[in-house]
Amino acid sequence: MTSIDALLGVELPIIKAPMAGVQDEALAIAVSEAGGLGSMPCALLNPAQLEAALKRFAALARPINLNFFCHSMADPDPAQEQLWRQALAPYYREFDIEPPQPTTAGARRPIDESTVDLLERYRPRIVSFHFGLPAQHLLERIKAWGARVLASATTLEEGMWLERHGADIVIAQGIEAGGHRGCFLSDDPAQQPPTSELVASLSRYLSVPLIAAGGIGDRSDVESMLAAGAAAVQVGTAYLSCPEATTTAVHRAALRQSTRRSAITNLFSGRPARGLVNRLMRELGPLSDLPPEFPWASQALAPLRAEAEARSLDDFTPLWSGTRHGRFIDVGAAAVTRRLAGLD
Repeated sequence: MTSIDALLGVELPIIKAPMAGVQDEALAIAVSEAGGLGSMPCALLNPAQLEAALKRFAALARPINLNFFCHSMADPDPAQEQLWRQALAPYYREFDIEPPQPTTAGARRPIDESTVDLLERYRPRIVSFHFGLPAQHLLERIKAWGARVLASATTLEEGMWLERHGADIVIAQGIEAGGHRGCFLSDDPAQQPPTSELVASLSRYLSVPLIAAGGIGDRSDVESMLAAGAAAVQVGTAYLSCPEATTTAVHRAALRQSTRRSAITNLFSGRPARGLVNRLMRELGPLSDLPPEFPWASQALAPLRAEAEARSLDDFTPLWSGTRHGRFIDVGAAAVTRRLAGLD
């Protein structure tokens, strides 16, 4: 099997997870310059923003992982939107906010033909996907220019599906991982095992390299995952408090509370994702039938989040985090990368 460093062109088996909403190019570049693999979340970028990032990355000697979503774009459901706004109405009144008008602006979009057209002009070396893989003809175009393709699996079945359909490397996203679950065959968390179990299971059945993601907070966790059969680890939460991250003040404050528990919720986007428990999750329940389908839940929450954060409250903020938060606070991205790799 080809080694992970040869496949990805990195020195250290440390990959920073793509984290939309809490980073820009600076965090990705800092990790790559430290010898790991920085990742750039692209699902929220418009074409101009994506091209600006591609131009910046093209000038670098080290690779950057570009991450895209592959979900099916659900049509907005006015009836479900109305139920969601009714559930949020007491909060609008409490904060003296007019409910926002329904909008489709700013929604996370899946990769499409025009995006691949843009990518093809720059031919990035590493492209990764969440929620499965793109349409076969798009995947073939991406692989034709020599890009390595990574994709997330939350179960053995998803990992086997990804290998059959063209993934060069499978990211084993355990139940401990923060942010959106990469599930695409089933979104039932009960079917999704811990990272170490998932890595061990996938390593028995897959021939492609594995990257472990979830529950990795320090060097001992890295060593445990490598021993379980992973060729590298993908880490997100450890980088959220870095100076290079764009994490909000209330999110950073929550991450300092090492005893604060996390849970999987669909309230903030309509898809299961792990974050630190806050008021909205406590009062509506972390998993609910109220939010519209992904990605339409966040628009109605936006003004509540803005007003609460202005009051230093995290009541409506998606506090994405894995189960091992609070290990690195105000540590630079390069230092986090080296410590995870056992160099510092």
